[in-house]
Amino acid sequence: MTPTTVDAPGFPERYRAIQSRDRRFDGQFVTAVRSTRIYCRPSCPARTPKEENVTFFATSAAAHEAGYRACKRCLPEAAPGSPLWDVRGDVVARAMRLIVDGVVDREGVPGLARRLGYSSRHLTRLLAAELGAGPLALARAHRAHTARALLVGTDLSAADVAFSAGFSSIRQFTETIGEVFGMPPRELRARRPAGRGADAADAGAVAGEIDLALPVRGPIDTIGLFGWMRAHAVPGAEVGGDRSFTRVVRLPGGPAWFEVRLADDGRLRLRARLSALADLGTLIARVRRLFDLDADPLAIDEALSRHPELAPAVAAIPGVRVPGAIDADEMLLRAMIGQQISVASARTMQGRLTAQLGEPVTIGPEPMSLFPDPAVIAERGLEVLRGPAARMRAIVEAAAALVDGTLALGPGDDGVEQRQRLLAMRGIGPWTADYVRMRVLGDPDVLLPGDVAARAGAAALGLPSDPAGFTAWSERLAPWRSYAMAHYWYAAPVTQAWRSPAETAAAAVVSRPRRSSRTALTDVVVNDVAIDLPHAAATTTPPPRPESEISS
Repeated sequence: MTPTTVDAPGFPERYRAIQSRDRRFDGQFVTAVRSTRIYCRPSCPARTPKEENVTFFATSAAAHEAGYRACKRCLPEAAPGSPLWDVRGDVVARAMRLIVDGVVDREGVPGLARRLGYSSRHLTRLLAAELGAGPLALARAHRAHTARALLVGTDLSAADVAFSAGFSSIRQFTETIGEVFGMPPRELRARRPAGRGADAADAGAVAGEIDLALPVRGPIDTIGLFGWMRAHAVPGAEVGGDRSFTRVVRLPGGPAWFEVRLADDGRLRLRARLSALADLGTLIARVRRLFDLDADPLAIDEALSRHPELAPAVAAIPGVRVPGAIDADEMLLRAMIGQQISVASARTMQGRLTAQLGEPVTIGPEPMSLFPDPAVIAERGLEVLRGPAARMRAIVEAAAALVDGTLALGPGDDGVEQRQRLLAMRGIGPWTADYVRMRVLGDPDVLLPGDVAARAGAAALGLPSDPAGFTAWSERLAPWRSYAMAHYWYAAPVTQAWRSPAETAAAAVVSRPRRSSRTALTDVVVNDVAIDLPHAAATTTPPPRPESEISS
């Protein structure tokens, strides 16, 4: 493996990633320091080394071969502490994303290996070689971290915490917490700061609901997030408000209802009702992916602001996020339905599908319906869908492919392979394939040159708006082009129609908060528990639904 040198392409972007201690890049490469002969994760909390002392390797194995040893502080080969692994194309990161989603708990190691195309033995060897633990140990660690969050963030009983976190027995839960954290569950709960339990939740919670805070790095553009969700909410399945988003979702153990809301104290909170408590870890992971809560806004804003043409837009909208997807199959079908029509028309069609083909559920406070399963759309979609016959057939064919396994999508996908699979389908072109990659995988570096609204926003910012010029200019924004896309969408004239009076007023008076150091976050860690301080005021409205798939 040849290391990246200071003069090689990509070095500045990687160096900025380690300056920001960005968890997104954990596993994508390791940082080797020649002066200490140690290599670290990009998110290592140690002081950032000087550029002239840094060599980047694509893998830990390559660093080993070059004579470096692993950092004992950030443990680059150990199980990560974050609940999510962000985008990486290799099998180890894909395995981690699936483990976090609960695949090992549901299907065992053979099921995980089958999804990745490896034997169980070989996959275990791969994970142990890079992370220092096999899939069972990694899944166990994830359950322990979920249990800790529930112990310190709710007043659930020990039994409910155990099964909500995915443990098969209270004994297993107690032993694991003791081994991982060095104390029994009761002592771990006793160490939480005052007011962190159910008494800290908003009034109105009822028996059977789980209500806990979602740690977030700030600033966060909550107006943009909730505005996006509101503008794209599928009638009957989702409800969007200025400060909340509610929907029902299909999880492995059955339907679930959840609400993400901005509480009066400035924290984001998750309220949920589940058919199976064991689905909670999966739900939390998917909600965090949906709201892009593991982004590092300081790193992103700093990188984008270095370009004078984009700096005013970043200053006006600090902490921009790129919404993800709660369900990969649903995301593809919704993207295809929305091709070449307005956001309002797409919602109308999606709402009609949900009303006629969706499954009614009563798990939440009010009756709602699940977005139709691909099998139902494949069988009856043509009865409900309206529009050009070729596009309607393409949607139904995609649904059928999802059902029979010809097409498989999920957080464990390799980005390049996923794109190729989608482009091979009739009615799916580059815009749809890349948009799905942005939303399903959370890829931070996706550009959509065929997106009309984004190019209109670029023109409004004084940037090139023809596809070639737009693509060429945006290359300098790597590896954050997905977030640049959000700013382009925000700048598009069509978004003005989405602004509420409150949002317009906020955008007029709020400026980017001054940052005195790299640790100026809205989260503070106390006893290893994330405490959310009030967020900086949000300043934006939602980006528009990307425009048509030009090439489809």
